[in-house]
Amino acid sequence: MHVTIKNLLNIKSKVKQKVKDKNLDQIPQIIAVSKTFKLNHINPLIEYGHIHFGENKVQEAMDKWFEIKKQNQKIKLHLVGKLQTNKVKFALEIFDYIHSLDNEKLAKKISSLQVEKNKNLKLFIQVNIGNEEQKSGISERSIPDFYNYCIDLKLNIIGIMCIPPINQDARLYFEKMKNLKRKLNIKDLSMGMSSDYLEATEYEASYIRIGSNIFGKRD
Repeated sequence: MHVTIKNLLNIKSKVKQKVKDKNLDQIPQIIAVSKTFKLNHINPLIEYGHIHFGENKVQEAMDKWFEIKKQNQKIKLHLVGKLQTNKVKFALEIFDYIHSLDNEKLAKKISSLQVEKNKNLKLFIQVNIGNEEQKSGISERSIPDFYNYCIDLKLNIIGIMCIPPINQDARLYFEKMKNLKRKLNIKDLSMGMSSDYLEATEYEASYIRIGSNIFGKRD
């Protein structure tokens, strides 16, 4: 068995145990974040039957996944990195989910191009949950207004996403996200990475984004 499959199964086992221990309602989907990794690392997971994969950059995703997605239509590709407005038309061609909707200009661009290309991507609004100057995202207090703006544009907002501040207790921020999800009455939370996915699971994460714990350290 390939090491990436062993790693994935280990994570699944830990997540299922956490769900059982805490008597939770849902098991989150695992997005295998394959950015910078070549196909020889990714193919074993595809052959095993894993379908959710994440990439950070539009061009890298186009280069790696275009042919694979034509051959295997079950695969769901998630953009987990920042999306520039000039890359939206390419993102619509390759991605099924975008986790980083973070400004009105981008929302408008996605809306107009989706109509043009007859697409309907599943979108997460990125929340700057720690109010960090260096991070993208909508502030917690501005989320309701931004969410309504996106709904007026007929965008398919399925949830909210965050990256908590490093070196702090992520659970404080995951709890805020859970409360925000309930306030907005939306379905999904994208949160939790290799270092904190079990904590995110406790707070109703529906998608966890895991790279190094599956693929190993990046060069």
